[in-house]
Amino acid sequence: MSDTMTEGVVRKWNYKVGDTIKSGDILAEVETDKATMDLENYEKGTILHFAINEGDAAPVDSVIAIVGAAGEDFAALLAAGGSAPKAVEAKQETTAVVAPVAAAVPSAPVVANSDNRIKASPLAKKLAEDKGIDIAAIAGSGENGRIIKSDIENYKPAAAAANSGAVYVSGTESYDEINVSQMRKTIAARLAESKFTAPHFYLTMEINMDQALAARAEMNASGEVKISVNDMIVKATSMALRKHTWVNASWLGTKIRFNHHIHIGVAMAVDDGLLVPVVKFADQKSLSTISAEVKAFNAKAKDKKLQPADWTGNTFTISNLGMFGIEEFTGIINPPDAAILAVGAVIETVGIVKGEIAKTNVMKVTLSCDHRIVDGVVGSKFLNTLKEYLESPVKMLV
Repeated sequence: MSDTMTEGVVRKWNYKVGDTIKSGDILAEVETDKATMDLENYEKGTILHFAINEGDAAPVDSVIAIVGAAGEDFAALLAAGGSAPKAVEAKQETTAVVAPVAAAVPSAPVVANSDNRIKASPLAKKLAEDKGIDIAAIAGSGENGRIIKSDIENYKPAAAAANSGAVYVSGTESYDEINVSQMRKTIAARLAESKFTAPHFYLTMEINMDQALAARAEMNASGEVKISVNDMIVKATSMALRKHTWVNASWLGTKIRFNHHIHIGVAMAVDDGLLVPVVKFADQKSLSTISAEVKAFNAKAKDKKLQPADWTGNTFTISNLGMFGIEEFTGIINPPDAAILAVGAVIETVGIVKGEIAKTNVMKVTLSCDHRIVDGVVGSKFLNTLKEYLESPVKMLV
């Protein structure tokens, strides 16, 4: 269901055992490494067997359930498939799916340690109650910290406070654990591979944003469109890439691919991690078109409605954390791109403007480069071209 998927998580089943289904019915919602997608049925028949529960993860290409004629014996089919999935009890009526997706993989439960029982002997508890002592404030000297009679008899809170100033605090150690989502697994694998196989180096440049902000305000004053700073960065980046083909390249192991098209991946945060939908042919699109497309991607990403066509084909990636107040950071290259641009916040500061000290707006950008493709001089020239476009936005219209 995606180009990098190795396993999926069934989030919701739409049918139960005994239901009759036909081709085209949507059996389930399946979470892939990038989105939650509908799982379509292609066979007519009755659901006979379940092999995976909602929330369970399973590898692709093995049995998760059986469809056939009512009453049909499917044991041989399971044996032939090489899997012996754990059957779901009949009372679990919402866990039903039939598709060649996976054998069942048990899901680790959420674990919470909530044992706040105080370990003390019955005699110690009675003595503490009689003496009006908070037994939770006493450190036990017995086995495994058990409070015993002598601990109560020897407890001197006033003296202890005078000697050490110690305050006894009783608390409960606890934690939660959750299963790693498919998206988070893929992010971890891809970025670890990128970081430890591509030799990264970083170039940071400060850009004056006074003219860009003024141009944005003038464009938005019409009320017909709302252009963001990020939209302007996408446009300026795409035009700079047109002049620096080595930065718009891909590492393919034995070859370097120079892409004649410019597809900008725009990193977007969602609850489970990060998605990178792609603005295709960005250098040929107007600011208003880029703005509308990015807004649509953002809405689809939040609802997990992005499709494979939305996130494939990037030749360069932009990650912007400026809206969160981050002034400067470095990004990890999104393979097989040659570079990624990390964008910080636009900061109001004081600087030299036309030879005088004046209020100004600046933004820092950092280019992470794969040194197998992009050398320092190549990356620096690209950043200077980007700076030129953002500091003089009218040039983007030429």
